[in-house]
Amino acid sequence: MRKSTTHWTFIAALSLAATSPALSSAQTVDVDQMSFFVTSESKGDGGNLGGLKGADAHCNALASAAGSDKNWAAYLSTSMVVDRSNGRPFKITNGVNARDRIGSGPWYNAMGMMIAKDIDALHSADGNFISIETALNEKGGKINGRGTPPNQHDILTGSESMGFFSTAGGDTTCSNWTSNSAEGSAIVGHHDRMGGNTARNMVSWNSSHGTFGCGEQHLPRSGGAGLFYCFATE
Repeated sequence: MRKSTTHWTFIAALSLAATSPALSSAQTVDVDQMSFFVTSESKGDGGNLGGLKGADAHCNALASAAGSDKNWAAYLSTSMVVDRSNGRPFKITNGVNARDRIGSGPWYNAMGMMIAKDIDALHSADGNFISIETALNEKGGKINGRGTPPNQHDILTGSESMGFFSTAGGDTTCSNWTSNSAEGSAIVGHHDRMGGNTARNMVSWNSSHGTFGCGEQHLPRSGGAGLFYCFATE
């Protein structure tokens, strides 16, 4: 039977209480343990993140400002590129899988709660504890979800549900995170595990739907703000 959003929040709360005694005191960011966060701000240019390198740099800059000295990577995939300009054989550049960029875990949020113990748990239905209560930014703050204006629950990933790059037709990564055009699109997940209904994709943290364009002004149309997940790779 499919788990409801209430179930996810309940499980997250139980795990939070069990793994993070700091929550009973001041809400102070545990930078030593923090190894997962949602960016508190976008890069400011829609889906143009400066490629994976630019996205990683944004993760590291935000983490450093919060007091973390770990190495961070953005949870983003890139698409396969097939260059047919010179005829056969085509030049093929393989895509990059988000799941291959983020280390092996375990990962904890800014309050010390375990998000997932490893890659398999992160991409399983029962093994991760990502919810609106736990998918915090690097400052320990919550990201607005469905029902709280402005809705910002669309988190850029460019990924299928298992963390692999998408093989669907069309743009799924805003031209590998270099485009801010109206024509492009990128796959997003819902950090609050909520959507228009309870279909599997609507409650997916990493693969819910595509955006209506790649510009900074286009991402809010489906409930986004150009934010993405960052994971410590060490």
